[in-house]
Amino acid sequence: MIDFFYSIDAAIFFFINQTISNPAFDKFFVFITEVKNWYIAYLILLGILVINGGKYGRIAALGAIVTIALSDQISSSLLKEWIGRIRPCNVLDARIFTDSVGCPSSYSFPSSHAVNNFAIAVFFYRFYPKLKWVLFITASLVALSRPYVGVHYPSDIFFGALIGSVIGYATSLAALKTNEYLNSKSQNKSTV
Repeated sequence: MIDFFYSIDAAIFFFINQTISNPAFDKFFVFITEVKNWYIAYLILLGILVINGGKYGRIAALGAIVTIALSDQISSSLLKEWIGRIRPCNVLDARIFTDSVGCPSSYSFPSSHAVNNFAIAVFFYRFYPKLKWVLFITASLVALSRPYVGVHYPSDIFFGALIGSVIGYATSLAALKTNEYLNSKSQNKSTV
């Protein structure tokens, strides 16, 4: 039974990694899969939340930092080490973008890119529901970039998205409760 599911996973991997490959996708997916290409956007967005978002935006910014720290540690330090799944680029004849991405030596399951991006997408969706399309399309494209560049199986990104969504939902509950508590506390002070 495990062999059957692995064969499906490998077939979908090859479809994403090889069948749909083309020069435009090569440039696009290699660019968006690289976390350092997102740093400036992250800093600008957090700055906007802190400067223009009021107390609500500052809670969202702090919650986002906690969400990413938590999701990254759960996926990278806990689950990957516990499960120990070898990456497809080490066992399959995958297209690897060695110049830019390479084949990491860390384990494959779950995809930290998928966990982190879906955690933050769900977290911000709960704070800013009007942004849902941008958040979930971006998270999906970043997750899809991982099998495209040959470093994750589709099941790594699927379960990574589920795990990240749970983490994002949990941290958003805590952050929104914190916001409610602070609002009620400030209202009590203003009525005294």
